[in-house]
Amino acid sequence: MRVTLIGLNYKPEVTGIAPYTADAAEGLTERGYDVHVVTGFPHYPQWIADPRYAGSTITEVVDGVPVVRHRHYVPDSMTVTQRTHLEMSFGSKVVRSHLPSADVVVCVSPALVSTGLIFARLKAQLIRPALGVWVQDLYSRGVIETGTLHGPSATATSNLESGILRAADGVAVIHRRFAGHAIDHLGVAEHKVSIIPNWTHMPAAPPMDRDHARDLLGWSRTDVIALHAGNMGLKQGLENVVDAARESDRLGGPVKFVLMGDGNQREHLEDRGKDVRSLTFVRSLPEKEFRAALAAADVLLVNELPEVAEMSVPSKLTSYFGSGSPVVAATAAGSVTDQEIRAAGAGIRVDPAQPAALVRAVAELAAHPEYADTLAQSGFEYVRRSMSREVAIDRLETWLQQLSRAHRNRFRTAPNAGLGV
Repeated sequence: MRVTLIGLNYKPEVTGIAPYTADAAEGLTERGYDVHVVTGFPHYPQWIADPRYAGSTITEVVDGVPVVRHRHYVPDSMTVTQRTHLEMSFGSKVVRSHLPSADVVVCVSPALVSTGLIFARLKAQLIRPALGVWVQDLYSRGVIETGTLHGPSATATSNLESGILRAADGVAVIHRRFAGHAIDHLGVAEHKVSIIPNWTHMPAAPPMDRDHARDLLGWSRTDVIALHAGNMGLKQGLENVVDAARESDRLGGPVKFVLMGDGNQREHLEDRGKDVRSLTFVRSLPEKEFRAALAAADVLLVNELPEVAEMSVPSKLTSYFGSGSPVVAATAAGSVTDQEIRAAGAGIRVDPAQPAALVRAVAELAAHPEYADTLAQSGFEYVRRSMSREVAIDRLETWLQQLSRAHRNRFRTAPNAGLGV
């Protein structure tokens, strides 16, 4: 089967959606599929075009997968207008290019606007491939929960997402709550929706000894360290972590907070925390050092805005759960994130936007190492049981075959099937 994956993000980006798209492409290639990737130039999470990549379009082979990259606009901040400009610039490049012949084309969202442009082009063809959308984040919930859009603008975004997902031959979502929203609120037919949870994209390895990991990074062996690893964007609401570090200062520094990674809010957060002694910023690290950082922390942090409940599943959880460290999540009760951590038994929840509560929770876990170890071990077992790459590729393979088969059957039975779609 010929499969084309289209999405803004791909290797060498190491956080967010890129590792999942790359794993899918490589895993399917290993199983004999003819896979091509169409993607953008590396820019995430720094939101700066990677200077190692020049030109307008690049064709290369990345770990055995043919990849075409199109240069696109990269915003220096993330407003709705700039996000739309980003996706329009990528989508317009894709629709003007020669797409590889395929039996199935899968667009990865977020990149909703570009997906709409690509679908419009492909549906205009007399004979077209099956069209799938792989939903990593829900746009219509995101603009509401982050407060980005309100009223008619939010409704218009929901209508756009609904129209694009309903136009697809099949939709894969990463969580059953996403499936419920797609069916109940976006009007996607239930038979079109499949659930393919994300997986851990870090190579299997036993957790690293904490003291050894700290020695490797040059971190103190005696500090209580709470680490947030990953994107620093709007939905993370990391002002709460900065304020928790300030509260730790007030209490004499019982907890040291580390924000590791990049994102469009990093500069703002650095400015907010410039006088906070219990706060450290660290740039994104290569894989070995990244794994060491997760193992070095007493606690791994997830932080979300109070309103964020349905829009996304933090991709960092797939790395956190297998790290050997427990999780503390500052998230709304009953949120998707809360549900995932409960399912894994890998951590505890505190109310979001409550910095003093976050400090107390971290200090409490550090004071009870046996309980912390139990949570960490539960996370490790959850990864082994439910988050393996092989199981995920099995599910993707099944979905792609269903897409292709259903599309062929519709084409055969459609009136005037030989003249149009």
